[in-house]
Amino acid sequence: VQLQEWGPGLLKPSQTLSLTCAVYGGSITTRYYYWSWIRQPAGKGLEWMGAIDYSGSTYYSPSLKSRTSISRDTSKNQFTLQLISVTPGDTAVYYCARALAGPSDDFDYWGQGTQVTVSS
Repeated sequence: VQLQEWGPGLLKPSQTLSLTCAVYGGSITTRYYYWSWIRQPAGKGLEWMGAIDYSGSTYYSPSLKSRTSISRDTSKNQFTLQLISVTPGDTAVYYCARALAGPSDDFDYWGQGTQVTVSS
């Protein structure tokens, strides 16, 4: 299984971040996987943002829930993250990953990560 994420590298404050993750070698509708978004600001730890599971159910970090939306396109085998009202604090490397045990547990496959910078 391979995951590849992409999106705009540079955003201005208050804009909406949209990232897409394409999955190859496995279906996003296969039971019982979760497809997650995780980010890592420079010099800090990983932060789980949210996930969508094989059935289309979504899960969000409480701290980001008001600004985050995750959706999927099963015809393209892709899932997407939207983060509204970005600030410089959202600057990070963003990863998509597959989780096994729960929406934020036991990640076995990761994308390579994409840098997102929020700056005026």
